[in-house]
Amino acid sequence: MSTPKIFESEYRFCRILWRVEPVESRELARLCQEELGWRKSTTYTVLKRLSDRGVLKNDHAVVTSLVSQEEVQVAQMDEMMEKTFGGSLPAFLAAFARRQELTQEQIDEIQRIIEG
Repeated sequence: MSTPKIFESEYRFCRILWRVEPVESRELARLCQEELGWRKSTTYTVLKRLSDRGVLKNDHAVVTSLVSQEEVQVAQMDEMMEKTFGGSLPAFLAAFARRQELTQEQIDEIQRIIEG
């Protein structure tokens, strides 16, 4: 099963959820009002939408995620890499390396990751 698409405002909502889950929907609505400026109705609309898409579960007003933050990040990276770099990891890394000044420690860490 592929990770469902999560849009930017939904991602900000999910970051709150991942931080505090499991959480009662009332508390989640309060946090979204406090941190995102959302009305309670907006939070409940997003809850329903993400529940329908299989991103989260709302069971007896207790909300938990069904996909992890890492799964969402990987799916978003895959989509961006496909869209922007034709799916080419070397092209992505080359573009990234040209824009960032990497320390030797960062280069060594990337090398360790690549070597597995």
